[in-house]
Amino acid sequence: MLRIAVQAKGRLYEETMLLLAESGIKLESGKRLLLISAKNFPLEVLFLRDDDIPQSVADGAADIGIVGENEYAEKKKNVVLTKRLGFSKCRLSLAIPKEVEYTDINWFNGKVIATSYPEILNDFLIEKNVKADIHIITGSVEIAPSIGLSDAIFDIVSSGSTLITNHLKEVEVLMKSEALLISNPNISPEKQAILDELLFRIESVQLAEDKKYVLMNAPTENIDKIIEVLPGMKSPTIMPLAKEGWNSLHAVIDEKRFWDIIGKLKALGAEGILVIPIEKIIL
Repeated sequence: MLRIAVQAKGRLYEETMLLLAESGIKLESGKRLLLISAKNFPLEVLFLRDDDIPQSVADGAADIGIVGENEYAEKKKNVVLTKRLGFSKCRLSLAIPKEVEYTDINWFNGKVIATSYPEILNDFLIEKNVKADIHIITGSVEIAPSIGLSDAIFDIVSSGSTLITNHLKEVEVLMKSEALLISNPNISPEKQAILDELLFRIESVQLAEDKKYVLMNAPTENIDKIIEVLPGMKSPTIMPLAKEGWNSLHAVIDEKRFWDIIGKLKALGAEGILVIPIEKIIL
């Protein structure tokens, strides 16, 4: 049985649960428990605070974990970064009151900075040769300047709305963060085999993201030109139709590219274009 530590609540929890569900992992629903087992896969889920996950994986309380890159970088535990997952993206930034004039990083010399990420911030200040006092706060960092606890803050920024609400402005981005899958460096061969299967499922789900399966009828004389237009994964499937001089063409394309090429496809005679969502892609 492989044990995975995940955040107990919040956006990272929601996106992790969605990923597991899309990977075919069925978990017990209903009353929230600290530890639950999957019904159809040798996996059990341990719910923890985000900042406790690196330690739990390093100590072996969990074999793997899904954690924000911000906590991975802050805790500096002995774990293996197994896979970047690409969701729960944010950034860690320095912010100051919006009415204050900002010049450059030297503005922070002699200032007090409130943060929940003292290790990341301290490393950055040392690198930039900035002498500032770090005031550690575990929550509601954004209110520190307004109540006189600090001159600035260093915190997670997603949309930036929290900064605006608290009359702050972002002046320096120190790092970008996303969800990571981390693992214990001493995971057993048996558990590694389960992890490999889980990674295979996750990668199949991720490959299908923003991909569409496109079917169309196309005149045979323009098939080569249509293939050149389609940004597919590999050569498209081409099948002759009962109507002479026409073929059915199937391809996988990025959804964001579809509207850029639809006019070109129609100009080349493509008809009956059908766009279908994809759940999984197995390579």
